[in-house]
Amino acid sequence: MVLADPSSPPGAPAAPAGRSDAWSAADGAALYGLDRWGEPYFGVGARGQVIVQPRGDRGGSLDLVELVRELQGRDLTLPLLIRFDDILEDRLERLHGAFERAIAQYGYNGRYQGVFPVKCNQQRHVVEQLVESGRRWHFGLEAGSKAELLIALSLLDDPDALLICNGYKDRRYIETAILARRLGRQPVVVIEQADEVERIIAASSALGGAPFIGIRAKLSARSTGRWGSSVGERAKFGLSIPDVLTTVERLREAGLLDDLRLLHFHIGSQINDIAVLKDALQEAGQIYAELTRLGAPMGFLDVGGGLGIDYDGSRTATAASTNYSLQNYANDVVATIRECCEPHDIRPPTLVSESGRALASHFSVLVFDVLGAGGHSETVPPPAEGEALILRNLRDTHALITAIAAGDLEVDAAGERAVVERLQEAWNDALKFKEDALTAFRLGYLSLPERATAERLTWASCQAIARQLEGLPAGTVIPQELQALPAALAGTYYGNLSVFRSAPDTWAIDQLFPVLPIHRLDERPTRLGSFADLTCDSDGKIARFIDRGQVKPLLELHGLRPGEPYWIGLFLGGAYQEVMGNLHNLFGSTNAVHIRLAAGGGYRVDHVVRGNTNAEVLEAMEHDPDLLLERLRLASEQAIGRGDLAISDARRLMAHLKASLEQTTYLEA
Repeated sequence: MVLADPSSPPGAPAAPAGRSDAWSAADGAALYGLDRWGEPYFGVGARGQVIVQPRGDRGGSLDLVELVRELQGRDLTLPLLIRFDDILEDRLERLHGAFERAIAQYGYNGRYQGVFPVKCNQQRHVVEQLVESGRRWHFGLEAGSKAELLIALSLLDDPDALLICNGYKDRRYIETAILARRLGRQPVVVIEQADEVERIIAASSALGGAPFIGIRAKLSARSTGRWGSSVGERAKFGLSIPDVLTTVERLREAGLLDDLRLLHFHIGSQINDIAVLKDALQEAGQIYAELTRLGAPMGFLDVGGGLGIDYDGSRTATAASTNYSLQNYANDVVATIRECCEPHDIRPPTLVSESGRALASHFSVLVFDVLGAGGHSETVPPPAEGEALILRNLRDTHALITAIAAGDLEVDAAGERAVVERLQEAWNDALKFKEDALTAFRLGYLSLPERATAERLTWASCQAIARQLEGLPAGTVIPQELQALPAALAGTYYGNLSVFRSAPDTWAIDQLFPVLPIHRLDERPTRLGSFADLTCDSDGKIARFIDRGQVKPLLELHGLRPGEPYWIGLFLGGAYQEVMGNLHNLFGSTNAVHIRLAAGGGYRVDHVVRGNTNAEVLEAMEHDPDLLLERLRLASEQAIGRGDLAISDARRLMAHLKASLEQTTYLEA
């Protein structure tokens, strides 16, 4: 998806001078999937920079690279989390719009009223924005703990908005919900464990009032994907059908059946196959009808979370995608529940969903800078006098490879085969000579510099073969061993981030996120690579990338240019990543900023949230920064007394220590 460049004046050239015509911004968009997963919020401009359309197809766009530059001018250093509140509002509108269209299409005699699961992103400005933007739909919140309940109670001042109370509940949690009902809130305490029934009854008796009550049912319908095993008869939460019936009778005995208003179910996060949802909806619809027949007034059916997003743009039933659209989802929910209620002459319930991932994923982009790159040099070391025979053999092999040119042969199948055969033979020789060099080194016949020369010559041969293969016509049959050479040459790009802090799901559950350079997309990438983070942990890496329903271990990247930044964006990470991140190696939260499109063009910065300083993460681990400084000051005085440290150097050391405590935990440019 190539978009108009918002920073380009009218009449400006489509691309900078010197750009190769063999590669365009559209090629970059296709390579990284922006034309698939990015719609309608992300695309690439003609100058090869990522463009953000926070209001989707309703107009208004920002050049992400220019935005980052300007935010750096406000002393917001990378890594930087940019939250586009307009996207959050647009996601709300699309969700409600989809259900409104489905309700009209199927003649559903009910309505839709969603809630946001606070666990998805508990950041204050995020939850506040959702509550404010969702006010016109009486959009509510879902809490899964006491702390989240406190957040929801303080923010939800709309008496028509739902407050769904999930999770484990003690007596205080339940009493808080009962009293909140008297504040004019609409809390629904969902019974998820059988032992919660008696606590609800006891608390209601003690306070002379009850909350609205819901029941979470364990469905027999099984889910698919990464969270498929979290549902069914052995699910962590929910009541079995016998327990549901027991609960109904116990509530009836306690005089609380009239407060039973909601049926809830959940079949896993990121549902990738719409067929799974249909089965669950049919089962839940029948349970709802039976609860009504048993005398409960009901009125609400909560279909839980699970509305997935298409991380890789493949539109398939894979873990990183979905085989349905938002409108498909709404249509199936509405149509299926209508079909369940009509035969029983039951008024269709208000439909509730807890769609956190689908609402929050798109609205934030993490931008981090690349500090450097490691890889194999293709520089051929100069020959030394009296060089060992093994090294001379490697030099001859490299020279032979560089002499093989596809243009010297007939451009036909026989010529192509001849080139490939000669390259394969040369590579076999290079590997044999390298192995000979290693054996000679182990036996003491080659020095360490000579071994280094052998390795450099081998990698130079590898790179020369890779270049030759690139020049062959498309469709040329290449042996598997030679196909693997580009991957063998891949580099490691060192990113200024902590995976464990900013993208923990990439490490914990192999979640795929779109990751790509946010500029230079109008240039053909010439390298393959993966990312290593700042932590001293071998798992601190991003080495799985989206690839049209598949997974690739390496990403197409550009060579680094001296003195120029190389900025990478991680997209669709607005759900769960911030709240589940940890302090591995004491890398804390990053700087974050909330951006809104401004009337008449441009943007405004609504909120700035500074990342953790080194002092803050030390205090989180119960270290006293002042005590640390004092210990080091005393050590400095002792070193000065021994004559090991000059007073000026001690002053410099203490200045560095004090400044470090006040600075972000990440590296400075």
